[in-house]
Amino acid sequence: MENAITLSKLRKVFRSGAVRVSSVLALEGLDLEVRSGEVFGLLGPNGSGKSTTIKICLDLVRPTSGECLVFGGKTSRPESRQRIGYVPEAPFFYGYLSGETLVQSMGRFSGLSGSALKKRTGDVLETVGLVGAEKRPIRTYSKGMLQRLGLAQALVHDPDLIILDEPTAGVDPIGARQITEMIRLLKSQGKTVLLCSHLLSQVESVCDRVAILHRGRMLAEGTLESLLKSTGHKPSLLFDSTEEQQKMRTMAEKAGVHVEEGADTALSLEEVFVKLVRENEKENAA
Repeated sequence: MENAITLSKLRKVFRSGAVRVSSVLALEGLDLEVRSGEVFGLLGPNGSGKSTTIKICLDLVRPTSGECLVFGGKTSRPESRQRIGYVPEAPFFYGYLSGETLVQSMGRFSGLSGSALKKRTGDVLETVGLVGAEKRPIRTYSKGMLQRLGLAQALVHDPDLIILDEPTAGVDPIGARQITEMIRLLKSQGKTVLLCSHLLSQVESVCDRVAILHRGRMLAEGTLESLLKSTGHKPSLLFDSTEEQQKMRTMAEKAGVHVEEGADTALSLEEVFVKLVRENEKENAA
């Protein structure tokens, strides 16, 4: 099965100024594969290159060098982009439109019409939980409703790849849980999801694999299980004497606790994230 996204030696330099003498390196030699049917987490602190990577996948920004393929095709080709649904971090919609009208408009832009458009609009509004509010002006929607509406407009043309950029930003815990469940639903339908989120507990609960970027470079990539274990640590207790250590072991065993010296303890995704970023910052400062 072909990859949903393939990035090869991707490099992007933004230049500014009248004679473009000032430059910012956003990505440096990024290699990345997002497999079809998986939920992939793209992580990194602000300014790490996540948004630039997404914009290149959407052909909103062209790379300085390297290649970006979506389902094997170049993103400059409309047929490649037609297989993508996108929810930006802070979606903006005209407040006077109703949710239903917005989704229908996006469906028409994607080539839908007639009864197919009407059915698909109803289906996605039901999927995201906006049935009953679809006739209301968008200006009356809450932050969580706007995020779900953003997801509805991204799904109306039934894309194979959905890119979510901070979908839970500003959303309350209930709204965040709803979005998490929708991501799981998309995966069950065979969709590929590229998720950018600072809510690492959400990433940990839904993603099959993750990549951590910093300053435009890849720090780590892999399954959650391998990533967390590879950066684990061995817990230790310090004792004043061997006698005290043996006494503690005896007490633990009497309590039914198995004591294993040198056992690996996996870190949480948040701990791994902070650890890798701080280590990289120290290396760059040296």
